[in-house]
Amino acid sequence: MVQKIERDVARFKEIVRGRIRQDLRKYLSHGEMIGKRGRDLVSIPLPSLDIPHFRYGDKGNGGVGTGEGDVGQPLGPGQDDDGTGSAGDGPGQHLLEVDVSLEELAEILGEELELPRIEPKGQPTLVHHKDKYTGISQTGPESLRHFKRTFKRALKRQLATNTYRPEQPLIVPIKEDHRYRTWKTVSEPQANAAIIYMMDVSGSMGDEQKEIVRIESFWIDTWLRSQYEGIEVRYIVHDAEAAEVDQETFFHTRESGGTRISSAYRLALDIMERDFPRQDWNIYALHFSDGDNWGDDDDRCLHVLKERLVPAVNLFGYGQVTSPYGSGRFVEVLRSQFGEIDNVAVSEIPDRDGILESIKVLLGKGK
Repeated sequence: MVQKIERDVARFKEIVRGRIRQDLRKYLSHGEMIGKRGRDLVSIPLPSLDIPHFRYGDKGNGGVGTGEGDVGQPLGPGQDDDGTGSAGDGPGQHLLEVDVSLEELAEILGEELELPRIEPKGQPTLVHHKDKYTGISQTGPESLRHFKRTFKRALKRQLATNTYRPEQPLIVPIKEDHRYRTWKTVSEPQANAAIIYMMDVSGSMGDEQKEIVRIESFWIDTWLRSQYEGIEVRYIVHDAEAAEVDQETFFHTRESGGTRISSAYRLALDIMERDFPRQDWNIYALHFSDGDNWGDDDDRCLHVLKERLVPAVNLFGYGQVTSPYGSGRFVEVLRSQFGEIDNVAVSEIPDRDGILESIKVLLGKGK
């Protein structure tokens, strides 16, 4: 019985995976699913999976071609053409929400987009050493005395020597009763990948453009976390000036000033030098904008990218979100200068339906 249930569960999971693959573009382009994310699971709405069964007609209606009616009259039960009538009492179609792990989603995403497995550079893992309490000893410093174990040992001794008096429950530990915590130094792997998200929040970037960035960054996060033990994330927003912010501020800030993209690139370099030494970390610098930039700032951007930023990262990705207010010119500047550079990926995102292709472009090099 257990084996049959396990087979059924495995078959159900395969059906769910098939449905997700079938509608992957739809799931990728809607942000509601991100809001249903738990710690390690995402709730995905699927149509009810019906078991095939026969449907029988009404009884007592005679055979084929019998009964009253005129030529051309529709057969079978119908409804009024004008839509009038009382509320129905029949069931409608319900959606089933299925919890899918982020690891499974990453696997499906990688299979459907044919994303190559990432080959990390630098150290395979960063190791953090910490002291961990592992046992109890009869000797040790007083600062590590285990009081519960000490009094428990003293109580056992007094009971064994018949010196414990329930009417006067006084427990006095002696030196032989003392117990102390012991420890050993253990090594734990730490995150060795970092994502630095940069986004233009000037007046030309509207709410829809930022929602597209939010959805795409969620799926990029999901894929990269499946490739590394852990990931550190930093967020930078910029208009004419750049600032490091938290995730909530990153997706909900809007400014009205102009745009100087180079300010974000310089701040990203400062963060990398401060927190992520290039010889140890796998760094992903991802920038999203509508392509609008102050005229004389393009040269500064190219200088920072060529001389410092691109040589220090696994991947520099630029995603340009179409906006009715942005010039859309910066993507061509990057393509003209970095078209043949292996660790630079440039994509255009015209709308939500373009998220899937953009992810494939940004992550398709396996960096």
